Amino acid sequence: MEPVMGPDRKDERITQMISLYQLPLLHLCTMLLHDADLARDAVQETFIKAYRNLDGFRGEASEKTWLSRIAVNTCKNMMRTGWFRRVDRTVTPDMLPERPSAVRPEDDDLTIELMNLPVKLREVALLCWLQGMTNEEAAGVLRITRQAVGSRLNRARRKLRESLEGRDPHDLA
Repeated sequence: MEPVMGPDRKDERITQMISLYQLPLLHLCTMLLHDADLARDAVQETFIKAYRNLDGFRGEASEKTWLSRIAVNTCKNMMRTGWFRRVDRTVTPDMLPERPSAVRPEDDDLTIELMNLPVKLREVALLCWLQGMTNEEAAGVLRITRQAVGSRLNRARRKLRESLEGRDPHDLA
């Protein structure tokens, strides 16, 4: 059994996590919630929860996977509120954090269509395609099977192809 961390070590570790994962989690939460301000709140809440539970982190998954699970659950909790369903949460690609300077118009189209996917498909697409997680890691975050992740990715890819049909060819694979 590992000894409980002292406050200094805990502060140092969470600070390191924030510097490594704040932007990827902000991007993930923005795409899930369709609201940049709520996404910042969700990321802040994610790191608060992580700090409180850092002593219980057993390292069975990577820090990125652990933090992503907390972030996805925080976003899901926010989406369950009645207030959330009544507010216009339109997000344009330029509202996403740290956009690359040379973005092609078809990338914006893809981003918009990705944000319009149903939540279950959007979650796996964001975790696997944008966060770079394996199907196994995404399955751990979402607490579903690896096969379910693969199936949802295939459905997401198919829906994106259908919605982008008739536009400039863009390989989604």
